Amino acid sequence: MNSKFLALALLGCTAAGVVLYPAYQDAGAANPVLPDPVAGNLHPGAILASDRPKVEVVFVLDTTGSMGGLIQAAKDKIWSIATSMAQAQPAPEIRIGLVAYRDRGDSYVTRVVDLSTDLDSLYATLMEFQADGGGDGPESVNRALYDAVHKVSWSQDDNAYRVVFLVGDAPPHMDYQDDVKYPVTLAAARRRGILVNAIQCGSSRDTARTWQRVAQLGQGEYLQVDQSGGAVAIATPFDEKLASLSAQLDDTRLYYGSEEQKQRQQRKLEATEKLHAASSVASQARRATFNASASGAANLLGKGELVEDVASGRVDLSSIEREALPASLQAMSPQEQQVLIEQTARRRNALKDEIRQLAEQRATYLRQKVQEAGGAHDSLDEKIYSAVRAQARKRGLSYETGAPSY
Repeated sequence: MNSKFLALALLGCTAAGVVLYPAYQDAGAANPVLPDPVAGNLHPGAILASDRPKVEVVFVLDTTGSMGGLIQAAKDKIWSIATSMAQAQPAPEIRIGLVAYRDRGDSYVTRVVDLSTDLDSLYATLMEFQADGGGDGPESVNRALYDAVHKVSWSQDDNAYRVVFLVGDAPPHMDYQDDVKYPVTLAAARRRGILVNAIQCGSSRDTARTWQRVAQLGQGEYLQVDQSGGAVAIATPFDEKLASLSAQLDDTRLYYGSEEQKQRQQRKLEATEKLHAASSVASQARRATFNASASGAANLLGKGELVEDVASGRVDLSSIEREALPASLQAMSPQEQQVLIEQTARRRNALKDEIRQLAEQRATYLRQKVQEAGGAHDSLDEKIYSAVRAQARKRGLSYETGAPSY
């Protein structure tokens, strides 16, 4: 089955005219925007919740004018960070969120993107952020940390690895009388089992002192990178092909459910289209690598994906109402529907295999280039991976055979 047919199927299965709206909100609202899972027609006894260990990461990111280089690095490397985390054994469920912050008087103080396995939508939102506002003095760090701890839907799983990475270059305002100061917030984080790491961008001594204190109180690590983050950025001969395969893999998705569910699925598809249109080839190659991993399936497929649900046996095709199927399948006989699903599943598996092979070649190429350049010990990639590797071990996750993904 060719990609044009699948593209038509995807378009036919959804309600038209749904426009992607960034999944962030002003953190002054009562609650963050939370994911709304899609219910499927499951066989009796099917597993309703993932047995994978959970990795939950919230980046608290300074988005003021001085942080342009780091924000771009975050956009470029979010897939590499996710892929690095996915290397754990056993393969974890990865949920990532974001708190962007500036200061009072700017266009916003904080904006929250809730934890989700839907990294496509997170990435589409991250692309909206630009460095602006702020100044050379303190920022609303206290508010940002409070929102990260209290306005994000952290799991209640005692074994989950829950972690915040505070990333910025200026200390907090300690003169705002109505702020909850960071020591109080970090005490709440400790009670909830949330570690807080502090990544300083640049070399401000005032920031260093505060960030070290944050890491100490947050039972995390203090890390320092240059103002731009120093992320590894090397193009490879494999990027173009991986980006192409990533788009082909996306074309294998077929969604079903109620009209409301299809509208949510359409928003995810539009987020995917946005990143294909606006992200770099290297970012798309990194995304392909993540999506082909065991941990990346949740991002690739989302909820209510027909091929996966039927092929895995979680859903009986005959139990789905005709109106809930993709429009392109509704006129088919049950036998034709089954054949289409089986063909698509085989094509998806073949694409994943090809992506994994190319991704390994890409990783080898990058390791050689980094080694030739004298290593990347001071890079954002290495700093985050080293903290995750050490901290996740205490939650039963092993990264012993892994290495940072670039």
